[in-house]
Amino acid sequence: MAFVAFLGRLLFASVFILSAWQEFNEFGVDGGLAAKSLRPKFNVFSNHVSIQTGLQVPDVEIKYLVAATIAMKALGSLLFIFGSSLGAYLLLLHQAIAAPILYDFYNYDVESKEFSTLFVKFTQSLALVGPLLFFIGMKNSMPRRHKKKAPKTKTV
Repeated sequence: MAFVAFLGRLLFASVFILSAWQEFNEFGVDGGLAAKSLRPKFNVFSNHVSIQTGLQVPDVEIKYLVAATIAMKALGSLLFIFGSSLGAYLLLLHQAIAAPILYDFYNYDVESKEFSTLFVKFTQSLALVGPLLFFIGMKNSMPRRHKKKAPKTKTV
């Protein structure tokens, strides 16, 4: 049963590993294709945040965001494969931050083609949150095994 659980975690994490590997191969000096497509989406997101909350989002270099995303997905996936809750939390954090920025369906009219495409990708991204929450819940519900202390010898 432990092997089946490991295999399931490996298959699930392969989604994140493959996307991190693809972004890593395309990274280049300027952050690659991911940085070019992320820049306008991040600008729209930071405008929304500043309008809604009144807080100014600091100006960041997009290639560093892409590098942080690659590192978060790679480290989280490896930790998740070996059964660490920290890996699941990292992947969950990645999904919570990246999904609303990358799949900004809320900026388009419901009738438009972009809305339906982005909404489908957003819901697929949210579908990855379910297994992560399930894993975290199962890890937290299992009692931890404590080593039994050897009984002390009685001296009379």
